[in-house]
Amino acid sequence: MRLTSALRSVVAASLLLATPVLAAETAPAPTPAPEQGTREHGGRRHHKGEKHERKFLRMEHRLDRAVAEGRLTQAQADVFKAEGRQLREELKAQREAAGGQLTDDQKTQMREKIRAFRAKVKSVVKPKDAQGAQPTKQL
Repeated sequence: MRLTSALRSVVAASLLLATPVLAAETAPAPTPAPEQGTREHGGRRHHKGEKHERKFLRMEHRLDRAVAEGRLTQAQADVFKAEGRQLREELKAQREAAGGQLTDDQKTQMREKIRAFRAKVKSVVKPKDAQGAQPTKQL
């Protein structure tokens, strides 16, 4: 009996000692520190100018969808995409030239240019309701 209890205690002790070692091997790698020039917000990293980048990408997606629905031709969409890319590059270049921060005048000018571009796109893209049958007036 002494032999079996000694074996049991050795096995139990080896399991207790081996558990932290096994747990350390399967532990996830430490997460890297955030890059310089980024800031943490809500669990996501935001780079300066990323907001406008996403807006232009969404606009390109809307243009593609308008082409697929027949509200816009592919040639028109390509022209608008090129103009949007040009605006995006201009905004990025101004931001880099100013050291990452635009002046109030530069912000106002870029907002006006972007609003004019959006108005131009909206004027050309037909609304979804216009492509179907015309609604009839009821008397």
